[in-house]
Amino acid sequence: MTKKSALVALGLAAALVMTGCAGDSSQSGSPQDGATITIAKPDGAIATESNNPWVGDSSGLKLGYINAILEPLGLINLLDPTAEARPWLAEEITWSENFTALTVVARNGVTWSDGTPFSADDIEFTFTLLQENPELDTAALNITDVVKNDNSVTISFGSSMFVKQDKALHKHIVPKHIWEDVADPATYTNKNPVGTGPYTLSQFDTQSVELTARDDYWGGEVAAPTLYYVSYNDNTALTTALANGDADWAQAFIPNVESAFLDKDPEHNVYWAASGLGIDAMFVNTESKPFNDQAFRQAMNLVIDRDKHKDIAREGSVPSVSSITGLPTPAGDPFIAPEFKGKNFRVNVKEARSILEDAGYTWSEDVLTDPSGETVSFELSVPQGWNDYVTGISLIADAATELGAETTVNTPDSDTWWEMKSNGEFQAILHWTDTGATPYDIYSDTMDGRWLKPMGESADYNFGRFNSAEATAALAAYANGPEEETRTAALNTIQQIFVEQVPAMAIGTRPFIGSYNTRNYVGWPGEENPYAPADPTQPNAVLILTTLTAAPSDR
Repeated sequence: MTKKSALVALGLAAALVMTGCAGDSSQSGSPQDGATITIAKPDGAIATESNNPWVGDSSGLKLGYINAILEPLGLINLLDPTAEARPWLAEEITWSENFTALTVVARNGVTWSDGTPFSADDIEFTFTLLQENPELDTAALNITDVVKNDNSVTISFGSSMFVKQDKALHKHIVPKHIWEDVADPATYTNKNPVGTGPYTLSQFDTQSVELTARDDYWGGEVAAPTLYYVSYNDNTALTTALANGDADWAQAFIPNVESAFLDKDPEHNVYWAASGLGIDAMFVNTESKPFNDQAFRQAMNLVIDRDKHKDIAREGSVPSVSSITGLPTPAGDPFIAPEFKGKNFRVNVKEARSILEDAGYTWSEDVLTDPSGETVSFELSVPQGWNDYVTGISLIADAATELGAETTVNTPDSDTWWEMKSNGEFQAILHWTDTGATPYDIYSDTMDGRWLKPMGESADYNFGRFNSAEATAALAAYANGPEEETRTAALNTIQQIFVEQVPAMAIGTRPFIGSYNTRNYVGWPGEENPYAPADPTQPNAVLILTTLTAAPSDR
């Protein structure tokens, strides 16, 4: 056993002892008063603590616990993005007609966890900080001005926020009296986070994080006095924890969900996958062989079996992605360009080989050789323990053999993989796109020039460094178009580039997945009450935590 794996095992054992000692893992009898909620992910040890709300690989964002400490201005339900935003730290939310300005009124009666009153000053400071430190503005909001007027703040943007209303409203607000003394907010670890949320950080280690409920939270008393955020080694360990009651809530793929989880306690265990406009995609490095060649990308796109990915990698738990535009059904159907309606992915090895042959590729004893005479080979990588992703890249590796390409599968630890992905030090990976109210996030995340970073520098999306001025311009036109006709024309161009140039490959749908039990707490979102995605890593998690109530003792 390596030093790191030993640490993981030790940390997991400690976490399980800790949650077990809390006395809330029983699956029988009456609900337990004051039970803790253990929230789980399958990412292995969290080596470094960081509660920076804007750095994507911070432990607070990865595990999701930052959403119980820091809060946003408002919440948008991405299961129903057409619904009005729910005011949160803002009592009132008003957009200008062209979505280039947002005016909010700070909520009265809110205090930070150190007792300092919350005010419009904190909102003004937060968005000014994002404006002055663009590396923190991962959603590229392009903030141009922030003006406070008594208890209201107006944030102006350099372009329309039509496709980014959720990105603006979901930004965590930080306390001015703490962050104004921070020399470099991009590297600040914020180890003692002060927030307006219902919980405070009480303990951190590499495998688990403890949060304790505040008794002075502006939203009132929350039902669960303690939260544990635990990171298990892999999906299998997480599923076992959910099944035996050591974990209560998770966002993770569960193999054989019926037998492994639901059937263990049919009365209380719930698995809910709710569709949105997001996908799993194979990001490929377009700056190096073999994926710097459009012909090879087109050929690979023709041999990947999306139905097999759904049936084997995702075990039928989510729909397959069928449209060649990459848009999931049914959420994406209204957005599909007329020329692509009814055109679905199909495996066609013959056509794929024909594309390669026309591009100058040859075969020697079924081994594919590129036009320069080099054998075609590439590595696919995802973190160890992400079972569905590991199976997914294995299926893609098998598909590549139909072309004669040689492949290897690499499963590093999640921290190593995250750095590889961000810095462009990979050939092919599976990764998700963001989900939004329109298809913008799917396409922007995979091919927008605004994400471009030189190789070796950390990118927040467009990890494959696809560089197309046309795609970038069309995405900007879609986001900023003053009328529907302009936006529709831009979206049609975007889809044409995605289909023909294959900057990334849509592999599967990515619904919001939540697994939880109702033994001790009720009020969870679900099919009957879809008020939020049941995903503990989303900003809406604070709404769930404040909605839950103790389960009736007489049931």
